[in-house]
Amino acid sequence: MKTNFSLKSAVISGFIATAAMTMFTFMAPLMGFEMDIPKMLANTMGAPIIVGWMAHFMVGLVLAVLYAAIFLSAIKKEANFKNGALFGIFPWLLAQLMVMPMMSIMGGGSFASGLFSGSIMIAMASLVGHIIYGAVLGSLYKSRVVKG
Repeated sequence: MKTNFSLKSAVISGFIATAAMTMFTFMAPLMGFEMDIPKMLANTMGAPIIVGWMAHFMVGLVLAVLYAAIFLSAIKKEANFKNGALFGIFPWLLAQLMVMPMMSIMGGGSFASGLFSGSIMIAMASLVGHIIYGAVLGSLYKSRVVKG
């Protein structure tokens, strides 16, 4: 029995995983800081908040497709909680080392001030959020079974 990439499963599980990560970020004020990703994206783009929400979920869907189509093939494994959580570390690193510094520059700050979200506490909370995203994604994604 062979399995193939399922775009439908990647999109559905990516949407749910993004929602799970977003729900985690709603708890950030209880920890003493803000992690409003859609608001941050909208402000950086100078766009309404709905555009930030759309961008946030689009990134989550693109990452889900990359997980299902490329990451799983590269590690030659079926999707599961553990390799999903591992995958979550990669977009976190990309965000901390490239995206946040670029957003800092766009906001008038420096590259260095954007590294690791400018705060190790926020960066670690972001890591937890990305691991939640990946774990949910890996738990929900199902490849298509191909006969033959």
